[in-house]
Amino acid sequence: MAVNGLAERHMPASADAHVARIAAAGSASHPYVAYLACAAGPTTARDFDDMVHLLCSLYGRHPGLFDLAVYRCPAGPTQAWLTDAANAFERERLYLVRLAAAVGPLPSTPGNAETEAALLAQRHALETLAQSERSGCALGAATALVSDWQAVRPLLDRAAVRVGVEAPACALPDDTSVRQSLSEAATGPATERAIRFGSEQLLLQHRALFDLLEARSEAREGY
Repeated sequence: MAVNGLAERHMPASADAHVARIAAAGSASHPYVAYLACAAGPTTARDFDDMVHLLCSLYGRHPGLFDLAVYRCPAGPTQAWLTDAANAFERERLYLVRLAAAVGPLPSTPGNAETEAALLAQRHALETLAQSERSGCALGAATALVSDWQAVRPLLDRAAVRVGVEAPACALPDDTSVRQSLSEAATGPATERAIRFGSEQLLLQHRALFDLLEARSEAREGY
């Protein structure tokens, strides 16, 4: 009974910690995301096109983070949640691919070679998180991606309106589902640490991406 009580105390703590991480370090708090959310000027189109292409470079490929995580995850509730999330994110992936084709070529920007190197490193980091042998790490990354996508999706939809692409309804798991999956998986301190690590690293990659997009936008101003 004591063991079950300990597990119960871990469950809500893990879910609450996830919410706090998203609020503190998620993309919604990045200045460049705030800029894109209300941008309206002569450079706006290029900034959005750039964002679409770089996001597509990270998430437009298959297999993606969710697919790799499902493959590594043993059968059970976590695998079932990851499978549902993978199926839903496939729609997001295809949406990204259509958008990238519709917006045209990647905007000409100084330092494109450095950008490709940075994106390659980010793709490798995401693949490493998804295939981690630490129980909970892939789930931490996956749940962070689902929650942080709430800040990313409206930006994609703004880009879609500009180029006349119809935005599909987002079918990713909702906040309740994310919290439940974390509650079920967080069975002890080691798993909680792995979940936290996976989540923090995913959010770090997203913030690095928006740092890169901001730097590219500034580089184009005098180009």
